[in-house]
Amino acid sequence: MTIYGIKSCSTVGKARKFMKENGIDFEFVDYKVERVDEVKIREWLKQVDINILFNNRGKKYRDLALKELNLDDDGKIEWMAKENYLLKRPVIEHDGKVIVAYDEDIYKKEFL
Repeated sequence: MTIYGIKSCSTVGKARKFMKENGIDFEFVDYKVERVDEVKIREWLKQVDINILFNNRGKKYRDLALKELNLDDDGKIEWMAKENYLLKRPVIEHDGKVIVAYDEDIYKKEFL
């Protein structure tokens, strides 16, 4: 299992805590240290809708004034690869599946 996100994100913290409390081993990839590239993002998008993965509610989205650009899917992918803070967090890869965001009920079903 690999969890992608940033250490300072509260939802990433909840996901990491859930895994630790339930004895689930995971590797953590911090966007601040290791950038997620377009190839990986496109891989995730084979399973996850772009509107779930693309974070249009965060500070980075507002700071970059991306709403004004009216991005198509390729534009969103390009921006997510350039600015990983535009990826919703956390992104979890587990047993060939991709799970986005923190949802304790989904985590219990998928991981326990």
